[in-house]
Amino acid sequence: MAILTKNELIIENLTDLAKLDVLVYGYGNPGRQDDGLGYAFIEAFENWIVKNRIKHIECRNSFQLNMEDAEIISTKKLVLFVDASNEEIADYCFSKVKHSDTEIGTSMHSVSPSLILDLCQQIYHKNPPTYLLHIKGYEWDFGDSLSRQAKDNLSRVLDQVQEIMIKENVDDIILKMNHLLEEKSCK
Repeated sequence: MAILTKNELIIENLTDLAKLDVLVYGYGNPGRQDDGLGYAFIEAFENWIVKNRIKHIECRNSFQLNMEDAEIISTKKLVLFVDASNEEIADYCFSKVKHSDTEIGTSMHSVSPSLILDLCQQIYHKNPPTYLLHIKGYEWDFGDSLSRQAKDNLSRVLDQVQEIMIKENVDDIILKMNHLLEEKSCK
């Protein structure tokens, strides 16, 4: 039995899930303070999806990415991964995910978005435009609450992503994402 996310509940027919063109996928450990930014983003984003009855976006979250996620992204026209970052960035930034040259083993404990995209290309011959949203985190100890600064960063980026993702035309979303990538690119 599958557990449905909030936006899946507003879809009348489960076969419509295959028609969701955009995937927003948050990952990280919500039990390690700001490492839970990916989860917090998805929770807030799903609430916005339900409130606005958006039906072209699928949301997922996980502690870590898995090689099986290549199949999921193979059905999408656009993918946005969301993760916490301890990089030297102001508040958040975006990067375009490129294929990885990582050798695939039988057991991988750290799978990157670039490896997922590479597997998607190799196995399914699909290459959806894929972006990674890096949200600046500050506190990484055990605990289930975000730091005040991380919450502020989350709020700022949510507004910007929602403004882009409300469009139903995926080509328009991709154009806006590329423009945002120029403005807030990770250096």
